[in-house]
Amino acid sequence: MSSPYSDLPKRAYWRSGVAERAPLDPGDLYQPRFEVGMSTRVATAGSCFAQHVGRALRGAGLDVIDAEPLPVGIPDSVATGFGYRLYSARYGNIYTARQLLQLVREAEGSFTPADPVWTKDGRHFDAQRPSVEPDGLDSPEAVQAHRAGHLAAIRSLLRQADLFVFTFGLTECWMHRDSGTVFPTAPGTIAGTYDPEHYVFKNFDAIEVLEDFEAFRTIAKSINPDMRFLVTVSPVPLTATATGQHVEVATTYSKSVLRAVAGMLYARHEDIDYFASYEVITSLNTRGAYYDANQRNVNARGVATAMQMFLGAHNLDGTGRTGAPRSQSANAADVVCEDALLEAFAQ
Repeated sequence: MSSPYSDLPKRAYWRSGVAERAPLDPGDLYQPRFEVGMSTRVATAGSCFAQHVGRALRGAGLDVIDAEPLPVGIPDSVATGFGYRLYSARYGNIYTARQLLQLVREAEGSFTPADPVWTKDGRHFDAQRPSVEPDGLDSPEAVQAHRAGHLAAIRSLLRQADLFVFTFGLTECWMHRDSGTVFPTAPGTIAGTYDPEHYVFKNFDAIEVLEDFEAFRTIAKSINPDMRFLVTVSPVPLTATATGQHVEVATTYSKSVLRAVAGMLYARHEDIDYFASYEVITSLNTRGAYYDANQRNVNARGVATAMQMFLGAHNLDGTGRTGAPRSQSANAADVVCEDALLEAFAQ
């Protein structure tokens, strides 16, 4: 008797693909759609977990773009705190597809964000990346000047990148009520003042996330027709939710939406690949071993396992280097994550 399920590879069946797999063995979760090599010019962006991805790729010797390098004379010890070397530019964490789309539209001159400067204690912050200048700047004009240079760097990296790596992080965000401008963090968390007359909570659904990333892809391809994309989903749960639901229920919604969208993008576009880091970390096969005691932060072992799988699948770990660079040995404490600051507001 024949069946379309006859003679499928072992990874197609739960018993052989999961139940019989050794604990912590990531197995055959990722089969690359296209080649990524040492000469591939890579741009990285996304949520906090994406910082691990960029570090691993740089540590393996890949050509990861740094469009806003650390200025000469600035010590390495302050680089991370000021947004350097986290991603391919100093945009900080980009948690939602809407934020990514908005940034690219702004860089290309078709969008101007509302409420661009937030204040705190007499200092001025870029509302679109409040964490990259932790002490703020002297004036709104200084903020705008810094942003102009930042947007020029965005335009440069979009024209250089062969591969754009984006980690979907959240569906929840805060939005300027009248204009629809979204922000990476809630006003009042790092800077600014929360006013319900001016700001509204937004939780994106799958259609909105899909449309936002596809609109970003369209713009990126119009600038750089040869660009390809690698999407991932952060396995890090929400720190807090403004939905009114239990944070675990809200996390399941958010990650389900993002994983569904990643799958839809993969199915629709030959130039988009999906890397299963989410499945590596959250798999039942791991018994929770890749999370710290708070059951939220991904530990160094989990990050290393995911990135070694990626590098191995692309034959990038056969040169004597390990798949996880030395800096990868650190835990979540080395990751800049505005979302984690919300814990301070817990009762």
